[in-house]
Amino acid sequence: MRDTEPTVSPVVEAWATYRTTSAQDWPTRRLMRAKGENRVSVVLPARNEEATVGAIVSTIREHLMDRVPLVDELIVVDSRSTDRTAQVARAAGAEVVGQDEMTRGLPRLTGKGDALWAGLAAADGDVVAFVDADLREFRPHFVTGLIGPLLVDPSVEFVKGFYHRPLVGSAGVEADGGGRVTELMARPLLNLFWPELAGFVQPLAGEYAGRRAVLERVPFVTGYGVETAMLIDLLELVGLDALAQVDLGERKHRHQDTAALGRMSAQIMHTAWARLQQRGWAAPGTSPAGTLTQFRRGGSEALPSLDREIVVNDVSVQERPPLADLRPRVPRRRVAAA
Repeated sequence: MRDTEPTVSPVVEAWATYRTTSAQDWPTRRLMRAKGENRVSVVLPARNEEATVGAIVSTIREHLMDRVPLVDELIVVDSRSTDRTAQVARAAGAEVVGQDEMTRGLPRLTGKGDALWAGLAAADGDVVAFVDADLREFRPHFVTGLIGPLLVDPSVEFVKGFYHRPLVGSAGVEADGGGRVTELMARPLLNLFWPELAGFVQPLAGEYAGRRAVLERVPFVTGYGVETAMLIDLLELVGLDALAQVDLGERKHRHQDTAALGRMSAQIMHTAWARLQQRGWAAPGTSPAGTLTQFRRGGSEALPSLDREIVVNDVSVQERPPLADLRPRVPRRRVAAA
């Protein structure tokens, strides 16, 4: 029986104190003075986001490109959208590239991670920031906060955003209820096996930035394992001290249902398993089952004994190798999505 309460790891506490800042710490004027010859690219992976992508693009272009030349390149990666995402983004002032065009000649992969990889391949900035395209009430500090530490401090290689994520439900608004997969899956996994990363407030945040030279050296996992894999791989590549996080305030976006969160969690487990194998902590040559069985109430194919329909989903993940390894095979010319 323990006589004392557990305490925060000294390493995690020191890192969180030293490497955590707020978006308010990085005003545009300061970043313009620090930018020098660095080029900055902002990449938005987008699949069927016509309702939100235009406002995000317009805000970045107006405040960070037209008013001040902080961002040099704004790219939206159209990830096989079936709506008007590409047209809306282009009309708002972004350069639009197709995920499939940037990966032409390579194996066809699906999911957010592959769209991010395509965006990195299309961008030419020394610093590349990634922003999700489903954000509402987007503000310029989401970009300036991410790139600030990279422009000012040469020892920082990667910056992760964190924020409050309100969850709106029938009972009201839960101020931080939006991070369900983080609290139930990602955080326990990282604390158990990669405790150095325990200081990241939101390891699954979709807003982050890094130096191109570093981002090109890590693989991009398809699906929802990409953020988990990136943190683990960057920890191995550059070390904890080269990683930082920035408080971006509040993030508003749409939330997925519980079944979708289950599929996301399964992909994160697959991602962690692969990295545990690399460490020799999981049996080599083995892998978890690649499918997830779920139950949907009612439905046209509901089984009488269950009153539910059995739904099986593929939750396996694949990895696009580091861009640096495939650069000769990537199109030199960006091709706009139709």
